[in-house]
Amino acid sequence: MDEIDVPPFFICPISLEMMKDPVTVPTGITYDRESIEKWLFSGKNMVCPVTKQAVSDCELVPNHTLRRLIQSWCTINACHGIERIPTPKPPVSKAQITKLLNDSKSPLQQIKCLRRLRSIASENGANKRCMESAGAVEFLASIVSDYGSPTADEALNTLYNLQPSEAALKKLMGGNGDFLVSLTRVMQHGSYEARTYAVFLLKSMMEIADPMQIISLRPELFVELNRVLLDKISQQASKATLKLLASVSRWGANKIKAAKAGLVPVLIDMLLDSSQRRACEIILTVLDEVCRCAEGRSELLNHGAGLAVVVKKILRVSQAANQRAVRILWSISKFCATPHVLQEMLQLGIVAKLCLVLQVECGHKTKDKAREILKLHARVWLNSPCIPSHLLSSYPA
Repeated sequence: MDEIDVPPFFICPISLEMMKDPVTVPTGITYDRESIEKWLFSGKNMVCPVTKQAVSDCELVPNHTLRRLIQSWCTINACHGIERIPTPKPPVSKAQITKLLNDSKSPLQQIKCLRRLRSIASENGANKRCMESAGAVEFLASIVSDYGSPTADEALNTLYNLQPSEAALKKLMGGNGDFLVSLTRVMQHGSYEARTYAVFLLKSMMEIADPMQIISLRPELFVELNRVLLDKISQQASKATLKLLASVSRWGANKIKAAKAGLVPVLIDMLLDSSQRRACEIILTVLDEVCRCAEGRSELLNHGAGLAVVVKKILRVSQAANQRAVRILWSISKFCATPHVLQEMLQLGIVAKLCLVLQVECGHKTKDKAREILKLHARVWLNSPCIPSHLLSSYPA
């Protein structure tokens, strides 16, 4: 390929690769369909990359003349190993999707419809946006909400793979939160696969939700998220659930709801079993958020390995893990400093570890928090034989 001259008008202006399915936007510029759709959909740049004029995703017109020229050039250069690009399949029309949805009355027809929708959505981004504009998101959401329907799991799978736009996700979040209730019901009674897709969809919805919607999440949702972690459905489901909990636990009383749902013991057990850096970081992030409420701190202290597993991760995982673990210890030492807890922190080597944190490079914020903890209880800890002499010099005055 490097030795063959390719006409410049065969090259996509965005990706600098040869066009396979050229389309022209209203500004007169021609792009490869896959590249311009990625620009418009994924990047949310609804403008022509060259002219910067507004472009609608429905205004991509196939450039058949250029496509035939490219195919002809490929044929001529076949002796150089160039493969002829196939004639692209035309994108689906809104009318076709509307008819497909309207014809789906019985469960059997719905199954066929859902499979067809998933196939259409997998072809390209233009099909997904066309399906959305034809009402596919609302159609799929209505089946998911009717969880007695035998096609509900299939509909949820299709809805997630449709990758609804931000506007569509906001519509699903609207009303009285009925769709969130439906997803919670799926997580209560659905298959492992359905529960996984429910978590994935919830995560996408929470990323665009406003604070009031996040604050008003129901306690039973946290119970089901905790159960997803407890059941160890899959690594992907656990990862998405932890990210979701890290995001929503920062708001309002959600950290209390998470603690009351029994999340802390599950997180501690996950931390005990985890050796992967990113997994430890996200678990500690969620644990840090939940320990900012009294209920979370109480659950941590009531777990036999709670403090021990947190301090064990300091200086063994990453600077991000150090910071979150020390913040957890700060919450405990600040609000739960009973004589018993302070002695336990000494015996577990927490005080010695905090002194070590001050000696090594682990970030200013982490050191400041460690120094604050040590100063807070200096009267109890400073002269303790539990602190090795080579670390005692680090104890802040």
